[in-house]
Amino acid sequence: MHRIVLIIFLAGAVIFGAWAAFEKTESTSDKEVNQAESGALINRLEKLNGSGILFGHQDDLAYGIGWKYQSGGKLDSDVKRLTGSFPAILGWDLGGIGTDKNLDGVLFQNMKDLIIRGDALGAINTLSWHPFLPNDATSSWDTKTKIVKELLPEGKYHQAFNDKLDEVAHFFSALKNKEGKPIAVIFRPWHEMNGSWFWWGAKHCSPEEFKGLFIYTVDYLRNIKGLNNLVIAYSPDRMFDDKASYLTWYPGDAYVDILGVDNYHDFTENGDGPEAVVNRLKLVVDIASAKGKIAAFTETGSDKLLDSSWYTQKLGKALYANDLTKKLAYVLVWRNRDKEHFYVPFEGHPAQQDFVEFTNRKDVLLLNDIKK
Repeated sequence: MHRIVLIIFLAGAVIFGAWAAFEKTESTSDKEVNQAESGALINRLEKLNGSGILFGHQDDLAYGIGWKYQSGGKLDSDVKRLTGSFPAILGWDLGGIGTDKNLDGVLFQNMKDLIIRGDALGAINTLSWHPFLPNDATSSWDTKTKIVKELLPEGKYHQAFNDKLDEVAHFFSALKNKEGKPIAVIFRPWHEMNGSWFWWGAKHCSPEEFKGLFIYTVDYLRNIKGLNNLVIAYSPDRMFDDKASYLTWYPGDAYVDILGVDNYHDFTENGDGPEAVVNRLKLVVDIASAKGKIAAFTETGSDKLLDSSWYTQKLGKALYANDLTKKLAYVLVWRNRDKEHFYVPFEGHPAQQDFVEFTNRKDVLLLNDIKK
């Protein structure tokens, strides 16, 4: 009797072990597929970089001057209306995740559909995140409370932060192509941390607290939620003049794939000027090259384009100033909300021809260029 029980027990153990091994194999396989997706995107960015700099526009497919995307409808684009091509880089934002629409009024369901449709066309999607505070505030610009340390393990809002990351992970996990494979995207959390306008900014947490926040975010999404198809970007604002100041908030090479910079101010009359734009871009490219990372101009633009030659005389001259700046993988300008807040000209605007001239450069890559 004891022998029979022992045989049954051993048989069950073998079956259980085989099942556990199968589940582990499946999990490992899924992880490798996801890593292959992110690796393919990184390789694609590096390969395209030899041909020129990709041009991107925030919310490009969602709305523009005088139009708005309707679910399932025809794709439109202010860039395409002027150039005949969609941009190569499509920018989005996850601020407001957990509600029906983001902070710019884009329905998350539409955003998901447009990311999938854009990917099918061959475009590359990048997502920033203006998260709301987990203590019921509704703005990334609410800086009254120093809360970053409370989001980390053992902090007061740690579980609330995990819940928010779960919502982010749920959105990313739904991004799959028609074959059911995960779509690799660039994820750019906690940007402009060296400024103080966001609650995760320089005056509201220490560099070590910020690094902990960044590392925890990436670890949670990649290792807990299994979203290894995310290409991670680090993007301080323009306020750095050397390697040390640029890397003050850097979480480490294991957590970053793209090194970027956001810079609007230096293009304005009150900024440090075009030379400063070039010097900061050179520095980013130099640091990225030394680390074996991709460099990008992650946010820029001129609101309302009051300078009608801004694209050729300001942005173009900065991007193609020298051999270092030419190594930038992409540049992203901000959104076209309406005629009082836009970064790409519309038909009839004085900057229209200048924009077309800029995008006609062989080393400025739109979607049609990278599809070729």
